[in-house]
Amino acid sequence: MAVILTFSSALGLVVYKLKLPLLIAYLITGLLLSAAATFDISKSLALSFLPDIGIAFVLFLVGMELDLRELRSFGKQILTAGILQVIITGTLGTYIAQSFGFNTREAIYMGVGLSFSSTLVVVKLLLDRKDLTSLYGKLSVGVLLLEDLIAVVILLGFSSSLSISSLGIANLLPLSLFAVKVIALFSLAVFINRFILSAVFKAVSDSGELLFLTALAWCFGFITLSVLMGFSIMIGAFLAGVALASSPYHFQIQGKIKPMRDFFTALFFVYLGTKVSFPSNLSIYPLILIFSFYAVVAKPVIFLLLFGIFGFRKHTMFRTAINLSQVSEFSMIILLMGFKMGIVSQSALTVIALSSVTSFIASSLMISRSEKIYKFISSGVGFFERKRSPVLEKEPDARLEDHVVIVGAHRVGGEIARFLRKERSPLVVLDFNPHQVETLLKQEIPVIYGDMSDPDVLDVLNLDEARMIISTAPDLEGNKTLLEDLKLRKINIPVIVRAETVKDAKALYKRGADLVIIPEVMAGDMLLDTLKDHLNEKSYFKDRPRIELEKLSRKTLAWG
Repeated sequence: MAVILTFSSALGLVVYKLKLPLLIAYLITGLLLSAAATFDISKSLALSFLPDIGIAFVLFLVGMELDLRELRSFGKQILTAGILQVIITGTLGTYIAQSFGFNTREAIYMGVGLSFSSTLVVVKLLLDRKDLTSLYGKLSVGVLLLEDLIAVVILLGFSSSLSISSLGIANLLPLSLFAVKVIALFSLAVFINRFILSAVFKAVSDSGELLFLTALAWCFGFITLSVLMGFSIMIGAFLAGVALASSPYHFQIQGKIKPMRDFFTALFFVYLGTKVSFPSNLSIYPLILIFSFYAVVAKPVIFLLLFGIFGFRKHTMFRTAINLSQVSEFSMIILLMGFKMGIVSQSALTVIALSSVTSFIASSLMISRSEKIYKFISSGVGFFERKRSPVLEKEPDARLEDHVVIVGAHRVGGEIARFLRKERSPLVVLDFNPHQVETLLKQEIPVIYGDMSDPDVLDVLNLDEARMIISTAPDLEGNKTLLEDLKLRKINIPVIVRAETVKDAKALYKRGADLVIIPEVMAGDMLLDTLKDHLNEKSYFKDRPRIELEKLSRKTLAWG
């Protein structure tokens, strides 16, 4: 542990100073430990089971932060794009492997391995960049979870020796049983969430320590159940998190788990790095380069084409596609199973392992520089765009003038929109949450479906004639993009944005924000003003509980 963490910390500092994702430092640490042979990695207890805990924590947190109603809105798009990409890449990958002399069965394993993207890499980068709640973040996670399910089905099929020539009842039974188990696991998660979890967490909520331990017990208990039923750790951890997504205690649980997640996730990427060995057979290096190029370039192009057909805007398509530009760690598991069965050779396993690590590093660099890359190739990405939105929009009936632009209509933003509507003040809302968009449409509030980090969406808002812009979204990069775009357009109007930390607020002020809202700071200011005005006024506090409870029961903001 001392050697692993010292290397990771030292290389992490270098990578951080270069403004690159930290997982690159972890992967390089694993490569160096493997090459230096400082100790027998295969006997390291730290790398034998701790990385799996990192996977569990990451997907557990992702489940708590996602609203399944939003994923349901894109179910058709995610399902179609995910399945078609696996079929296309699996077929092409098989053909490429065959052209390098691998036999058909071995080539199929390699083609299938090439088709999956890394859930852990993508989710970690989304969390680091605070992009998980963005539209492209949700699309990416939806596709990744679908691919994980497909991978489990493929593993089951391979392990059952299912082939076209032997489709008897005995061979079909494992897949039928798997379908039943899928329904059972999802139903069980819904049942426990509705009838058990709420009561359990309410009972332990008075103790922060007990609440945390109970959350971990639920997480690993459900993961164990899912593994015993034949699912992956990823699927079990995600569903365990989803069950807590609506819990009023999930923010407290998240705060305690995040530091542990970072530690165990670092060990996972070090572990992946140690699994790579550089072969003496030089003939397979061209195939490694081709597989890596396919994952980083060709696979995103396939996703651009598929999401373009469904009518997503080019910025959303690009960011989603670039998020899926790597070979999955799951692919190594599939190849390793084939290797143990005597179907896959060491050379094939090495090709996938090196392609995975190479694509991890290249994809991480691309994702961290995605906005700069997009500006350079946006016109080319426009080729894939279709003028049709997957969610209806209610754009203004006439050209807006002297209007307020609201970015993000959940909670505060939604209340502001309804207040302005009541005051008959012209407004337009920008939101990427399809559920929220549908709610605003029913209230006949003008709303544009899209992401503020997309420069093309901002053109629709008629910012030149706007009176004010209010962004209640906590997306730092998106708010930066908005402010930079206003500067480029030479638009000088009041801009109110939201930040999570003082550091973020300073960065936004430097980019031209007129007022930055930090919820915790505003709460402190409000309390201070209340004390200044009513410190010696006992009558004010005497009737306060009734007034505040009435406000909370209305679930709305107090105006005036």
